[in-house]
Amino acid sequence: MGSYLEGAKALRAAMDAAAAALTDEQALKAAAIYPLWNSSAAYAAGDRVRYDGVLYKCLQAHTAQPSWTPAAAPSLWAKVLVSDTGEALPWEQPDSTNPYMKGDKVTHAGKTWVSAIDNNVWEPGVYGWEETDG
Repeated sequence: MGSYLEGAKALRAAMDAAAAALTDEQALKAAAIYPLWNSSAAYAAGDRVRYDGVLYKCLQAHTAQPSWTPAAAPSLWAKVLVSDTGEALPWEQPDSTNPYMKGDKVTHAGKTWVSAIDNNVWEPGVYGWEETDG
């Protein structure tokens, strides 16, 4: 039984190491390998967790508290907004902590848009986006 537990721990460590190397878009394709948010865990900047069906990235090291959920603590967590398949998702107003990057696709106002710039926090049609056919 001990060797099984040791093997499981080694596998989890390998998964965590691999998960840390993925881009946000790649991470969304493998979101199931990321742990659920834990209200008493210690997190490092860059850690990713699942919370309420959404993937979040840790912005600064901290020890969680029950009221500091990823959805309620934007100074600690940024929602990953890119699609896991490359398809255009509905545009969401990002914070400065989770902007769209050049090449990200969104839908907005009945059109499909591609970000023409990195760190894009503008609404499509205002600045930094190019309309596309899909």
